[in-house]
Amino acid sequence: MALKPETRAIRLQSERVRREHSVPLYLTSSFVFDDAEQARALFADEVPGSIYSRFSNPNTDEFTAKMADLEGAEDGVATASGMSAVFTSLAGLLRAGDHLIAGRALFGSSHQILTQILPRFGISHTYVDGSDPAAWESALRPETRMVFLETPSNPGLDLIDLAAAGAFAASHGLILNVDNCFATPVLQRPLEFGAHIVTHSATKWLDGQGRTLGGVVLGSKDLIKEIRFFARHTGPALSPFNAWVLSKSLETLHIRMRAHSDNALRLAEALQSRPEIDWVKYPHLASHPQYPLAKRQMDLGGGLLAFQVKGGVDRGRRFLNALELLSHTANLGDTRTIATHPASTTHSKLSEADRLAVGITPGMIRLSVGLEHTDDVLADLLQALGRSA
Repeated sequence: MALKPETRAIRLQSERVRREHSVPLYLTSSFVFDDAEQARALFADEVPGSIYSRFSNPNTDEFTAKMADLEGAEDGVATASGMSAVFTSLAGLLRAGDHLIAGRALFGSSHQILTQILPRFGISHTYVDGSDPAAWESALRPETRMVFLETPSNPGLDLIDLAAAGAFAASHGLILNVDNCFATPVLQRPLEFGAHIVTHSATKWLDGQGRTLGGVVLGSKDLIKEIRFFARHTGPALSPFNAWVLSKSLETLHIRMRAHSDNALRLAEALQSRPEIDWVKYPHLASHPQYPLAKRQMDLGGGLLAFQVKGGVDRGRRFLNALELLSHTANLGDTRTIATHPASTTHSKLSEADRLAVGITPGMIRLSVGLEHTDDVLADLLQALGRSA
């Protein structure tokens, strides 16, 4: 029987030893061998099985297998956080002297990896406007090996045409690595458009309740084999408990992402007519400059929206301070709606010029829309707009 993704996310489970209906926790650092021959065969990668929880564990294996299934990947590696997934996907495949092309609109910590950490190991990069194919061609070097993109972008919600990116990577023999954190496989599956690697911060929508940290890298067996070698020996392992939490979270991912998307669209439509706001950006809002692309490559618009409060950074801060219901925190992808001022928090390490280049204006507010009733969320937004005038 061919099962739908929603069903597979629930029914795909690790083998159970005592007929448990829900897979139990495997809180152990190591696993006992049946005999010396099995130990040898496990270390030689001749037979499957668990050796040590830094390498694998039934809980992490289940979470990774579910994510690989949902993304359409052959294999994957789970990591301790989203940023460890991003770094592992880069450092596990790139070598000294390699060059990568990156979309300019990336999460702040991803910028720091590219600009401050990878150069220590002789790995260089060139930023490009993700919507300008000519810029990609001009950024090519003989030593270019990878393209790294984030779409939709954080926090400006700009999109990159994944089909065009896949064609570009294929024509030049490059690895296309896509951060799919904001969309999740419910809304967008980059491997279907020609990507080779997909990374996720499982801390965000995959968990969905602000409880735990985690990450995952997914792709072909050959590429994941290299990444797994790097992860196995450098140790960014996901804990079994966090993996168990995340695997259970995937059972509700589809229904949650549909609700987040519905709520975000309703709020975006309500906010775009407000006189206190200059603009609202949401992928499935008709006014989004890349609306046709968003409808083509994203099944739904997702749970994030951005808007510009009139009055710049001072008005933006007053607005945040006036909120009564919404959370003011640096996370996203929670059941609780979260408001963030990116220019002074998540992207504060960038120069003002770099922030403006990716659409992060002084008065921009990023809204991670939760699962509360939208009437209550909208009421809090409107009263805060009024009090911050």
